[in-house]
Amino acid sequence: MSQHATATAQQSAEYQLPERPVLTITPSRGWVSLNLAEAWSHRELLYFLTWRDIKIRYKQTALGAVWAIIQPLFPMLVFTLFFGRLAKVPSDGIPYSVFAYAGLLPWTYFASAVGNSSTSIVGSSNLISRVYFPRMIIPASAVLASLVDFLIAFVMLGVLMVWHRIPLTPATLMLVPLIALLTVISLGIGMLFSGWTVKYRDIRFALPFLVQVWMFATPVIYPASLVPQKWRWVLGLNPLTGVVEGFRSALFGRPFDWYFLAYSTAFAAAMLIYSAYSFRRLERLFADLI
Repeated sequence: MSQHATATAQQSAEYQLPERPVLTITPSRGWVSLNLAEAWSHRELLYFLTWRDIKIRYKQTALGAVWAIIQPLFPMLVFTLFFGRLAKVPSDGIPYSVFAYAGLLPWTYFASAVGNSSTSIVGSSNLISRVYFPRMIIPASAVLASLVDFLIAFVMLGVLMVWHRIPLTPATLMLVPLIALLTVISLGIGMLFSGWTVKYRDIRFALPFLVQVWMFATPVIYPASLVPQKWRWVLGLNPLTGVVEGFRSALFGRPFDWYFLAYSTAFAAAMLIYSAYSFRRLERLFADLI
């Protein structure tokens, strides 16, 4: 046997596959762990997917990031005309334009984050079928990409407050935990719908209608004080009530409704935990259903 043939035989022996697989990947059964350590180890992938979503959103657009301001600005102009000027909806002594924008700003972020994250798994079918990584990173990246739009649109709120000469107060620092609370709520609901959308495609048609109805059940274009006191607890069952009213309290120096905020915080924690477990249980079906 020649030296070349001998070397080839030795290389074949070295790269010979084992009789049994070294690692076997099987779908989990019963309750599954969240495996947050694995998700944390892929945090660079979360940054990459978030940046990818931002670039794709404004690719080949003439206005670019200006669309992030237009989305809450145009509804504010319409609501100011019809509800502020014609219907004379009260705004707790605050100019209606900035009052409406302060409510539309967190609401637009929530609607965008939930809408984008709910279809994120279906939209990433090629990536899911080829590469393994914690799947919950995909809806999380959609929520964080919408947060960038929120921060851009926040600039217009500053312009409106300067125009109406509304001063900032120490309560403005509450915006930081309120934004974090809104992000957690958006992630919990978006992650839940993203898993369900893979199994039930009807959700992507029903969700926009649900979000539209949800907006009128949230004190976005009207103050919570407009609701009679005996029915105020019903309004408080909406987790976004505490966030929207909290935004206005932080911006305009009004007293905080800690009952609403406590309920929103409890809802956010419960929803995130439930959504994470529900998502992980459905995750085993993604490759087959997509």
